[in-house]
Amino acid sequence: MDNSTWVSNHTGQLDFILMGLFSQSKHPALLCVVIFVIFLMALSGNSILILLIHSNAHLQTPMYFFISQLSLMDVMYISVTVPKMLMDQVMGVNEISASECGMQMFLYLTLVGSEFFLLAAMAYDRYVAICHPLRYSILMNHRVCHLLVSGCWSLGSVDGFMLTPVTMTFPFCKTREIHHFFCEVPALMKLSCSDTSLYETLMYLCCVLMLLIPVTVISSSYSFILLTIHRMNSAEGKKKAFTTCSSHMTVVILFFGAAIYTYMLPSSYHTPEKDMIVSAFYTILTPVLNPLIYSLRNKDVTGALKKMLNMGSVTIL
Repeated sequence: MDNSTWVSNHTGQLDFILMGLFSQSKHPALLCVVIFVIFLMALSGNSILILLIHSNAHLQTPMYFFISQLSLMDVMYISVTVPKMLMDQVMGVNEISASECGMQMFLYLTLVGSEFFLLAAMAYDRYVAICHPLRYSILMNHRVCHLLVSGCWSLGSVDGFMLTPVTMTFPFCKTREIHHFFCEVPALMKLSCSDTSLYETLMYLCCVLMLLIPVTVISSSYSFILLTIHRMNSAEGKKKAFTTCSSHMTVVILFFGAAIYTYMLPSSYHTPEKDMIVSAFYTILTPVLNPLIYSLRNKDVTGALKKMLNMGSVTIL
């Protein structure tokens, strides 16, 4: 059965309708401009961070390698949802085909899952750097870093491969209107005319597992880190360790907090408006906050940026 036949049989139409953020706003044009500016900031901020890390010899360390991967995920993450939303608003079209919806869902789930595990890998990296500094170069060598990142991407894709096909094979006959600005699983499940309670339970268990492993790694790593910082005699060492870890913990709290609300809280806590606000926070705002969190408080990154800007000005002169 081809895609058109499947959609026709289950929805009576070829496309879904994304109601989006703009339908909830009194000033959709202004909101569109604001989101476009945020999108450009996220793209430029993360791209510059990736460029700095790969072009500066002082930033060729495991920590910055993981940060560059986080920035890459953020660029892809925001690009999966925002361009489609902005183009729909400009063109006055808010439809999305079943195949586009499925692809958007798969990419989104894969990137979310990958970022969960990457944040855990970053916590482990900080644990080794602070608690086992003499063995750091051995425990976090080039091969180990690449294996960890490959594992993050692979484990993240499991989420996409598991949830996307099952979600898209449910019959959708209640309405074509998705009360969201992209094809997120909970929003799409509300359109199904079949009993989805078993699937929702399985999805909940899957999300618990996807969150439990990274949260266990992160909490364990930071428990040992805090204990080690407490035992440090050097005030400068304590400050440096705390600054590095606080940046990472800020990102973890922002990202995991929003994900727990979306996928783990009972449906009674959810409304379409709340869901869109929370999703907008971690799909639109988080990608623009991450490079700021990791760069503004980091002397190495700000130093590399100044050096690159100075070289650029000298070249122009």
